[in-house]
Amino acid sequence: MEIRVLRYFLAVAREENISKAAEYLNMTQPTLSRQLAQLEEETGKQLFKRGSKHITLTEEGILLRRRAQEIIDLADRTLEELSDRNKDLSGHLNIGTGGLAANTLLIKACETMRQKYPNVHFSIFTGTADLVQERIDSGLADFGILLEPVSVEKYSFIRLPEKERWIALMRKDHPLADRKEIQVEDLINQQLVFPERTGARAEVINWFQDGEEPEIAYTSNLSSTAAEIVMASDAVALIIDGALTCYDTSSLVKIPLVPNLESGTVLAYKKGVPFTAAANEFFNTIRKIARI
Repeated sequence: MEIRVLRYFLAVAREENISKAAEYLNMTQPTLSRQLAQLEEETGKQLFKRGSKHITLTEEGILLRRRAQEIIDLADRTLEELSDRNKDLSGHLNIGTGGLAANTLLIKACETMRQKYPNVHFSIFTGTADLVQERIDSGLADFGILLEPVSVEKYSFIRLPEKERWIALMRKDHPLADRKEIQVEDLINQQLVFPERTGARAEVINWFQDGEEPEIAYTSNLSSTAAEIVMASDAVALIIDGALTCYDTSSLVKIPLVPNLESGTVLAYKKGVPFTAAANEFFNTIRKIARI
């Protein structure tokens, strides 16, 4: 399976028309059709549903499109890293993160580098911890900011100084909304929204200590979704405060937990993979800003 042919495949998937894709690729339609037919023969799967005016992807085609894009991105990054460098530092860094207060530190480090090295560019991917780790594992992300705990077997990491504070999130008309703080006993018999990630959920369950078993009505892998659940129900979400920085919470109340519950964050990267020049500079920059 050649990278060149995967680029052809992605162009057709995007244009949904062989003629338009051939024009975009500056090649003839019969040549492009022949390449697609050979790709289907190679994979042993039908990748397209061919209509009178448009073609769409089959389920197998949708899967290949995702993997093909990952392969192309990785190939382009590899060529960029191996290419001759100019005197000034250049490159493209991919960084994954979640909705965390530590993102302030991340953006400050990126902007500091951009001011010094304008030819360094950043792609910031925001998603769940599982997706961020998947991108690190596949080589599509140079770094990831993750909420602890983190697997020490797979990643090297530095611990960031920012602590992520857990809060109780509820509607303004909730019976607990006028509290200054939320304690374990306040949440007994309440419908609760817990984080989906196993490690984070365990942190919250441990906060309940020896109290009654909490009623976990929902779990959610995104804090924004947890907020939507709260808006539509009487549930109370236990989430990271920093996750709602850019979310409209005007109809909601955020109340700190007592005893205080905090989680650490780390800048993680794949073990055994050498840094590019740009990655090394970023690593040193964020350490300097964080005073690590």
